[in-house]
Amino acid sequence: MKKTMGKILIIGGSGFVGSRLISDFKNVDFINLDKNPSPQHPNISKIGNICNKNDLIFDKGIETVILLAAEHKDNVYPKSLYYEVNVEGTNNVLNAMDAAGIKNLIFTSSVAVYGLNKNNPSESHQFDPFNHYGKSKLEAEFVIKKWFNKDPYNKSVTIIRPTVIFGERNRGNVYNLLKQIYSKKFVMIGKGLNKKSMAYVGNVSSFIYNRISNRELGLNIYNYVDKPDLTMNDLLSVIEKKLNFKLLKISLPMWLGICLGYFIDLIAFIINKKFSISSVRIKKFCATTQFDSKKAMTVFKPPYTIKEGLNKTLDYEFLNSNKDDILFYSE
Repeated sequence: MKKTMGKILIIGGSGFVGSRLISDFKNVDFINLDKNPSPQHPNISKIGNICNKNDLIFDKGIETVILLAAEHKDNVYPKSLYYEVNVEGTNNVLNAMDAAGIKNLIFTSSVAVYGLNKNNPSESHQFDPFNHYGKSKLEAEFVIKKWFNKDPYNKSVTIIRPTVIFGERNRGNVYNLLKQIYSKKFVMIGKGLNKKSMAYVGNVSSFIYNRISNRELGLNIYNYVDKPDLTMNDLLSVIEKKLNFKLLKISLPMWLGICLGYFIDLIAFIINKKFSISSVRIKKFCATTQFDSKKAMTVFKPPYTIKEGLNKTLDYEFLNSNKDDILFYSE
């Protein structure tokens, strides 16, 4: 396919999703701006921080900005960093776009704006973020909507709210869960009937490309989830089948698991050390995180099923001996 979309600036393209997007669509004229060096695409990358306005002087000819950069981990301190990066940083990007005359934006928000244990919320669901990450992403959306409304007839804005994203090389919560199961150190908290919406990185990359390719004027918001949603028990079955073993089922009541999380939080605070288990992560694990993605699926067909994405991840991480040393750390 010929390059027909002009230059595309990815802000935060050294991370998990951005690196995959650049790798998947080599025909696109991407430029990457990130505060961290790019492990896979250094030739098209430069260092810049969205919190520093002087770093946001955009090249001529850029037609679209994809804003992926965010502060997103559970244990960020101080909490003000969520707002400095996700809200003020977004506003800095929008001002820089105005200065360069760029009117096309793709922004990755999060389903965290809906909160936990909601009934399959669609894009019109009321907001109820439960943590600072979700609150700051919601504030960033408001900033973008205000920017869009200043010139609604000439701008194209797409806000994508993905659920938890997993895939090869990622060292987030899904990988930690897969690793616990693979090492047979997994303990179920609760009955395992809660459904978990997830998204495979190859599908998220393809959806972003789809929205670049089918750019349209106006403001469009999409949840992104790969269906069907799996219960924790369903997820265990997929993993057991792929890895060809049966896991000894050990479970704790939910209340006991959360109390254990609070105890680990206390220990982490006393000794000033971060652990892979916390009360927030246990609450997320036990929650039903199920979201409606019908709107996205009316304009896009994922190249991989959720089970194919899981199997590709398990193949690469645990069954393939030809791994490289490029890793991405996220929640």
